[in-house]
Amino acid sequence: MPGIWAVIAKTFSDWYEDRAPRLGAALAYYTVFALAPSLVIVIGITGLVLGRETAQGQILEQIRDLVGEQGAQAVEATIKSAQDPKASVTAIALGLVTLVLGLWGVFGELQDALNTIWGVEPKPGRGIMGVLKDRFWSFALVVGVGFVLVVSLALSAWLTMVGTYFGHLLPLPTVLLEAINFAISLAVITGLFALTFKLLPDVTVAWRDVW
Repeated sequence: MPGIWAVIAKTFSDWYEDRAPRLGAALAYYTVFALAPSLVIVIGITGLVLGRETAQGQILEQIRDLVGEQGAQAVEATIKSAQDPKASVTAIALGLVTLVLGLWGVFGELQDALNTIWGVEPKPGRGIMGVLKDRFWSFALVVGVGFVLVVSLALSAWLTMVGTYFGHLLPLPTVLLEAINFAISLAVITGLFALTFKLLPDVTVAWRDVW
């Protein structure tokens, strides 16, 4: 029991010293700007496989499980506003600029947060081109992570749809399909978080430290 309390005390101490609430607030601030256009892109890509309505429904269902009914309704309203077919070219251009700036801020804040967690300073003497290069690779990493998440989401939605509409025709019980769906999602998300923790900070991180 003393060992457990020591771990809890150490966790809280590191959480406070790393300014976790401040880092989370900054990351959330930039995420708000990128959320709606990012979800529209995800729905558009996933909709190529499942259909837009089905893709949007599945994504909102997973968001509802994470943030509750009111949060899901707010996200749905934001998505509908971003998908407004009456939007002008200017509005679309502003939306794209907002997406790029929001993602840029997310990448920067996420990298800064991980540097803080690992206790490292940003690489000195990089100059403007060095910063742009680092942000480009950070952008590529997060885009790759997003792509894998989209594929995972599409697979998850497909398994859910199969279990709902064709479960009685399959030799596998529905609960087994749900277990497979959960295991795949957990494995993908765990792997993506591990890659982010290893590759994004300005330091070489050993895999054993990531896990």
